[in-house]
Amino acid sequence: MTDFTSLHNHHEREVFNEVMAQAADFSDVAGNEGLLVDVACVALNRLPPRYIRHQVDFAFYLTESERLEMNVAIREAVSYAFNFVRARSALRSRG
Repeated sequence: MTDFTSLHNHHEREVFNEVMAQAADFSDVAGNEGLLVDVACVALNRLPPRYIRHQVDFAFYLTESERLEMNVAIREAVSYAFNFVRARSALRSRG
């Protein structure tokens, strides 16, 4: 059987870090671990997957421009996700 455990989506770690960085700006979500995980899911679903085996290999093949574009896309996806999850959470609490 082939071991695929070294394969992962590059964006996962970056999105998780960005969720935690932006959490301070969203205090109503930051204290709820389940909502933070929802934010990460929404953000990851807005980004194209980039499957890699080794972080170093992926970084080697990116140009500086691609790296900057990816960082902006991650920040925007996480910001969108926080607002989306907040809105959905507010709707649920009303009903």
